[in-house]
Amino acid sequence: MRCVPNRNSQASGRPCERLQKGRLRYAGPAIASCGSIDRLVPVIRAGKTTGDHYPQRKETAMSRTTFALAAITAAVAGLAATGAQAQTSSVTLYGLIDTTISTVSNTNAAGARTTGFQVPWFSGSRWGLTGKEDLGGGTSAIFKLESEFETPTGNMDTPGVLFNRDAWVGLSNPTFGKLTFGRQNALARDVAGIYGDPYTSAEVTLEEGGFTNVNNFKQLIFYAGSATGTRLNNGVVWKKLWDGGFFTGLAYQFGEVPGQFSQNTTETAALGYNGGNFHLSAFAQQAKVNGFTDRSYSLGGNVILGMFRVNAGYFHYTGDQPAAIGNRKDDAYTVSLKIAPPGAFDYEIGYQIMKAGNAAFSADGNTLNAYADVSTATASGSGRKNTLYGSVFYHVSKRTEFYVAADYMKLKDQYIVGSTNGHNSQTEFGVGMRTRF
Repeated sequence: MRCVPNRNSQASGRPCERLQKGRLRYAGPAIASCGSIDRLVPVIRAGKTTGDHYPQRKETAMSRTTFALAAITAAVAGLAATGAQAQTSSVTLYGLIDTTISTVSNTNAAGARTTGFQVPWFSGSRWGLTGKEDLGGGTSAIFKLESEFETPTGNMDTPGVLFNRDAWVGLSNPTFGKLTFGRQNALARDVAGIYGDPYTSAEVTLEEGGFTNVNNFKQLIFYAGSATGTRLNNGVVWKKLWDGGFFTGLAYQFGEVPGQFSQNTTETAALGYNGGNFHLSAFAQQAKVNGFTDRSYSLGGNVILGMFRVNAGYFHYTGDQPAAIGNRKDDAYTVSLKIAPPGAFDYEIGYQIMKAGNAAFSADGNTLNAYADVSTATASGSGRKNTLYGSVFYHVSKRTEFYVAADYMKLKDQYIVGSTNGHNSQTEFGVGMRTRF
């Protein structure tokens, strides 16, 4: 077994790779030595891992089942047909830790301010494993397992769920694209991220991404969610980058409700385009949540002019609700700017408008997010939520940065957010540090 330089060490911060008969590549943190990697080899062996109304459509559970299974079978067959004898494989251990100390106004009915550690603003702290095996002919078997934890306490982000961020396996091929099965980001979330805020990749890619973690300017993500939040449980996602910069994507989430094939399902179609200095994307989506149908679509993009990146987008959402309160219709708009001059600093500013029309209230009297379960709702209201935000990042290295960020949220009419405790506004100010390995 030998330790060889990593050709990507400058970009990744990883000093070396350990190869074993072409089967295992472990990319460790910059502080790791080959000796420390030796201790991980027995644990990670890549070659042995098992690792508004719409007309109703008349359809049957059998027809929907047949169509979904046929589409998946055809896609898998197309990818596997190019495979040959397995040649090489790799497993990578990676992680990210983000910590935020913030001060937030109106955290009780008296309007008091709370200061201290908060769930990270920009990235959920996580660790994970990714794997890839070359099957020949350009086809690879791939997987991803990713778990999120809370840095203030060390608790799991989702109690009782180890890999709450990702748990999927799939196939990839330059000709047929990338096909994944399991828990993963909602496809709509991935493509809307290029314009939802200024912090994500400017280009539409095959990777997961999109939006920040916990703050008052993340809320647009719910318009790009699913029947199970902002990720797909039991999801099947296909993505493909075509020649000429075009992107297409399809996703289906199985509901797994006995005798009700369509319940708790999500169906998504997405398009994108990566131009020279501009990028566009759009999605259309439908989900069925506990007997009610939700639909949304969005389009937007960004343009890069030297050190400036300008992002803008629009979201439209409709949701069926109990007859006693009527249906919901929302429109949301976002615009943001990132300035990245030469040097270690970059600067971001953005503004969002969310207009909720006849949105159902929760049992606590708060405005429910898009794609939430409204089956027990008995009241609703219309209103607006406007949010202004900004940040400054100081990049110490390619892996580590410090940041200062703030936002101001203003509620109007009957848009009610529980965290404001009956007040119609809230300010947040935070400082933090984020590093990767």
